[in-house]
Amino acid sequence: MLYHLLTPLAKQHIIFNLFNYITFRAAGATVTALLLAFVIGPWIIARLRALRVGQVIRAEGPASHQGKRGTPTMGGLIVILATVVPTLLWARLDTRFVVVACGATLWMGAIGFLDDYLKIVRGKPQGLVARWKLVGQLTFGLALGVYLWLAPLAPRLPATSTQLPLLKYVLLVMPWWLYLPFVTVVVTGSSNAVNLTDGLDGLAAGLTAIVAGSFAIFAYLFGRFDAANWLLVYYLPGAGELAIFCGALMGAALGFLWFNAHPAQVFMGDTGSLAIGGALGTVAIMLKAEFLLLIAGGVFVAEAVSVMIQVWVYRWHKRRRGKEYADAHRVFRMAPLHHHFEKLGWAEPQVVMRFYILGFLCAAIALATLKVR
Repeated sequence: MLYHLLTPLAKQHIIFNLFNYITFRAAGATVTALLLAFVIGPWIIARLRALRVGQVIRAEGPASHQGKRGTPTMGGLIVILATVVPTLLWARLDTRFVVVACGATLWMGAIGFLDDYLKIVRGKPQGLVARWKLVGQLTFGLALGVYLWLAPLAPRLPATSTQLPLLKYVLLVMPWWLYLPFVTVVVTGSSNAVNLTDGLDGLAAGLTAIVAGSFAIFAYLFGRFDAANWLLVYYLPGAGELAIFCGALMGAALGFLWFNAHPAQVFMGDTGSLAIGGALGTVAIMLKAEFLLLIAGGVFVAEAVSVMIQVWVYRWHKRRRGKEYADAHRVFRMAPLHHHFEKLGWAEPQVVMRFYILGFLCAAIALATLKVR
């Protein structure tokens, strides 16, 4: 919005020329998101507490988590508002990249909000039935895939393609009937991976800031012809505006972390985790950088894979040797992965900080792939 209002004034006042620079607007979006989270956070937390929207703690979870019962949840509203509003304020609104990213955030956030509402306000223990939650995620993923197939954001590149890291100008081109499931899996998997990671104070929020920050860099570089040509990656006209969205997401996550750090005053709930995961997956798809998300979001991936392994091995043992044997031969003491380390005796802040370190490492490796080609 500010771009459209103020850049025409650059001829009279040169200071408004700053709004032509993506770096300036991305920094502005990041700071605005951080400050907005600081401002609206206490009010939203107070409202959630007044409405008694408190977290439900699983009985089979770590004993140390029982003290968190009743902590306000659905705090993902802070993240969503502090991401979408600064993006609309600082980004160019005539680019489809920004519109699709905001749409993904709101769609997935709405699914998470409905799940939290049914679970906490309406008192339904299971919340939104899992299959209906999955239907909502798959519907968006399929709709996104169809849209990008029929109306490509990068007309010079095959619509049903993605870039491969470590290789110069190499695209993996898929037929449409394979690309649509691919996009659906990326969006759904990303949203669920963040959701599974959101189990410790500050864990998902901090990792989100790291991954969003790295993708802000990817978006900026892929959206500049000179940088893309130097790095031997495909140039995506208009993709630089996603740096503003990712900067806002990073600022929103850091602002939310102010209230979510141990001991947490509020949890993001599915409202925030599904919105964040859907947003990151959608950004990666639009940048044709799905494999970079796999690397940069390595901790999210590890959390999701740990659950998949735990469930598969448990069911396999149960089917062959019975429930008692399956209970005694679990791969992890508890899944997702962060609970396994809690069961080993690690303190919650210790797990979170070490996962942050691993998150920074994954992001650094993803950034390094830009030159290892």
